[in-house]
Amino acid sequence: MQWTHTYHSPLGELMLSSDGTRLTGLWFQQQKYFGSTLSPDAQEGHIPLFDRADAWLDAYFHGENPPLDIPLAPKGSLFQRSVWDILLQIPYGEVTTYGAIAKRLEEQTGKHASAQAVGGAVGHNPISILIPCHRVVGASGSLTGYAAGLDKKIQLLQLEGVATETFFVPKQA
Repeated sequence: MQWTHTYHSPLGELMLSSDGTRLTGLWFQQQKYFGSTLSPDAQEGHIPLFDRADAWLDAYFHGENPPLDIPLAPKGSLFQRSVWDILLQIPYGEVTTYGAIAKRLEEQTGKHASAQAVGGAVGHNPISILIPCHRVVGASGSLTGYAAGLDKKIQLLQLEGVATETFFVPKQA
C-alpha cells in the first residue's frame, strides 16, 4: 500500500508518498512528472513517517540544515538511483554541475556517462528537496532542469544561502 500526504510549504503545496516505512515521493503540486511513481491505489493517510518528514521540512524551510534521518526509497533505474545517490552527497548550500556528476559516475563505474543523461536522471528525481536536485546547475552557471520550475529552484538555493546572482536563466531558442 502506498500513502500520500500534503505539506503546505512557503513555496506551495507538496505531496509526499510512502510505502509505510520509507518516503517514496515528494513533489511540488503541478511540477513536471508529478506523482510519477505513485501506485494507482495510493491513498491519503496519516502515518508516523509523514510526521518526521513534516518536521524535517519545517526545519528546512526555516533556514536550518536538518540531518536527513528519513528512510528514502526512490523508484527508478539503476542509473537514476546512482545519480540520486550522488545528489544526496551535495552539501547544503553548495552546488555542482551535471558534468561533474557524470565524471563522478564514470569514476565509480568505469562507464561513460553524459551530462545530458545525468540531467535526465536529475529531472526525474521523485523525492525533491530531500534528494537535492535543486543543487545542480549547468557548467556555465545556467539554471536549468528543475521540474518544479526555475523560480522554485532559485528560492531553494537562496534559502540555503547560495549566491544565486552568479547564475543565469538561459534564453529560450
